[in-house]
Amino acid sequence: MKVLSIQSAVAHGHVGNSAAVFPLQRIGVEVVPVPTVNFSNHTGYGAWRGPLIPPPDVAEILLGVEERGVFPQVDVVLSGYQGSVGIGDVIVDVVRRVKAANPSAVYACDPVMGNARSGCFTAPEIPHLLRDRVVPVADIITPNQFELGFLTGTEPASIESTLASADLARAMGPSTVLVTSVERPDREEGTIEMLVVDGAGAWLVTTPHLPFKANGSGDVTAALFTAHYVATKDAAVSLERTASSVFDLIETTYRSGERELRLVQAQEFYAAPRMQFSTEQVR
Repeated sequence: MKVLSIQSAVAHGHVGNSAAVFPLQRIGVEVVPVPTVNFSNHTGYGAWRGPLIPPPDVAEILLGVEERGVFPQVDVVLSGYQGSVGIGDVIVDVVRRVKAANPSAVYACDPVMGNARSGCFTAPEIPHLLRDRVVPVADIITPNQFELGFLTGTEPASIESTLASADLARAMGPSTVLVTSVERPDREEGTIEMLVVDGAGAWLVTTPHLPFKANGSGDVTAALFTAHYVATKDAAVSLERTASSVFDLIETTYRSGERELRLVQAQEFYAAPRMQFSTEQVR
């Protein structure tokens, strides 16, 4: 499998491509990483250095990759945080070109815009760009519950309302929706859930919720789920593998006392997931 991953890059820590590339490589996926920023660290620190890559420069990198004859080999285009409307336009255009070169290729979009606790943390125009122009051309999307609500104009909370919101999102264009953080009021205390919906049904997985903010864990989740799903075409198995790997990554980081993901230390959990969590079919 070959993944064209268009995301941010940081020197210190693990977010964007600096989070997604190594786990994908560790499960045997060839990655073509294209940076959209080149920062010293993620913005959660409140200060960082380094440039945003201007959209025309990102487009030039992608054109060079295309000129090397790579696009027919690309199985997945993967995108995460989009820092500007211009980057969104570049991604939509390259998805069109990749699919022209390889009609079986899929586009997986992590529609990063915010969360329920902090609200939107992107530029004001980004959520509308994602909803109106990017998500409709995606095959797989991986929003959290807050992002799913914005995309569909709903307020998902229960399993039933989250399923209904996922159905609305699928009606926008994507065939598969992974909701990466379902926090329903009636869930067991100390847990968090993920929900995947595709044409074959819907499955829920429950894991312990560690009291720890793990920057980049969503990027790892989107990358691993997409790779497993494209390889297996089985949403339940892909969700179980992803939940297993990501939980062990977060737990390894939490136990270390470090702020940044212990991405290298947890590498065996990507290559050989423990499969300690089982999905429940909810539809």
